[in-house]
Amino acid sequence: MGTRFNEVKKKLGFGCMRLLMNGDEVDYAEFNRMIDAFIGAGFNYFDTAHGYIGGKSETAIRDCLAKRYKRDEFILANKLSDPYFEKEEDIVPFFESQLKLCGVEYFDFYLFHALSRQIYPKYRDCNAFAVVEQLKKQGKIRHIAMSFHDTADVLDMILTENPCIEAVQLMINYLDYDDPEVQSRACYDVAVKHGKKVIVMEPVRGGVLADLPEKGARVFNDLGGGSYASYALRYAASYPEVFMVLSGMGNMDMMKDNIKTMSNFVPLNDEEQAAADKVRGIIRRVKQIKCTACEYCKEPCPKHIKIPQIFSAYNEFLAAKVTRAEAKRNLPEGTPPSECIKCGACERICPQHIEIRKNLEQIAHELR
Repeated sequence: MGTRFNEVKKKLGFGCMRLLMNGDEVDYAEFNRMIDAFIGAGFNYFDTAHGYIGGKSETAIRDCLAKRYKRDEFILANKLSDPYFEKEEDIVPFFESQLKLCGVEYFDFYLFHALSRQIYPKYRDCNAFAVVEQLKKQGKIRHIAMSFHDTADVLDMILTENPCIEAVQLMINYLDYDDPEVQSRACYDVAVKHGKKVIVMEPVRGGVLADLPEKGARVFNDLGGGSYASYALRYAASYPEVFMVLSGMGNMDMMKDNIKTMSNFVPLNDEEQAAADKVRGIIRRVKQIKCTACEYCKEPCPKHIKIPQIFSAYNEFLAAKVTRAEAKRNLPEGTPPSECIKCGACERICPQHIEIRKNLEQIAHELR
């Protein structure tokens, strides 16, 4: 069904949004080692975007990947992101700048980034789909795709109106499988209906599924298998039309674990699937904030509140992993949550639709 993308090797993709940093710069030595391990194990798919790490993801790709490997040895995906164009005439110059920043002459996959009910009309009105189709005809793009954060009916509309899209990047993990807001399974079914292949993002839910509450951890421990992250990766990759699962690997330990899991991929068996279902229920009862630490909220905040780090510290408390005092000590330095002015700029850009203002107010109250 759909395009086969035979040039992509295996099912694990290297998401370059959370690279290890050395101060304010990407740790090139570690990134080089990780790239070498990844390609050496037979994988070849890399994913970036202009906004990742404040633009440093693209240049790290150039310096550590494009300059060190032949172009046919890797698959590179990049994205047309909403903040970087305002009219049709902006798109091609932005695209050309991305090619230069990444040090390549073409992108294997080019995605319309984070489409939703609110953002899609801008892409449509700026004629973005036709512009990108033309770039593909010129040989500067091999495959057109999209990433998506909304409900299944919106996805159905976008795919109906834009048959040029060959693949859809969706957030699929065992925690969001039947979540009425995320609609992972419903969106997957829409993509399959339209004959599209699926790329999975956030299979480990921003690390949440690699660091489980004690009760959830015991469920997988009883199976005697791999790491908690390995079950999450295998869950996402088990869907038949999924051809790629992205993992934002931030260090070599993550890389080694993911390579071990996906080098000889085996879908979850019935016992493992039942365990994932049980862990989902345990995590939901904890009622954590569903932040993936994408940091999209960071730039528009006028008070420079470190929202993802605050949510992470609070989630540790909610999961009963730390005491209230320890959670308070774990809050990041800088502007406290109580200083939120409730402007809503963060919520307008949050792909997870989190009620950020309400949660910051609650955290300020509970961890005062």
